[in-house]
Amino acid sequence: MTNLNQVLEVGRTLVGAAGNSKKKSLEFISEQLQAADPALSADQVFTSLNERERLGSTGFGNGVAIPHCRMPDCTRPMGLLVRLAEPVDFDAMDQKKVDILFALVVPQEANNDHLQLLSQIAERFSDDHRLSNMRAADTSEALYNAFINE
Repeated sequence: MTNLNQVLEVGRTLVGAAGNSKKKSLEFISEQLQAADPALSADQVFTSLNERERLGSTGFGNGVAIPHCRMPDCTRPMGLLVRLAEPVDFDAMDQKKVDILFALVVPQEANNDHLQLLSQIAERFSDDHRLSNMRAADTSEALYNAFINE
């Protein structure tokens, strides 16, 4: 089973990113993932994340979203954790704007890993103490540690 600290690293954890809208946030995520793995196309990541959003919002609730997709060009599960400078409307079920996003991209055939990782991410975001520590983090490293270690 893949563990979250194998999927996320400090270099893919960002504090204070500009989102402005759901679309802009997904574009930003796609560009960051391509920068981390040049085998990925930002356009394809964006299209895949957008297609997943059309099935139903990945707005988890409590100001959190977990945009995710499976991609044929992805060779290993990869995560990106972002705290936005300003919350954006993500069509979450609880109607709250989103300020924390965990984007997950996994290889096309990685069904079990995909579901297990989503479960681990959702479990971490269900912890109010962890969420408040993430919102208080003022550096990428502090945000990463609040997510991974609490």
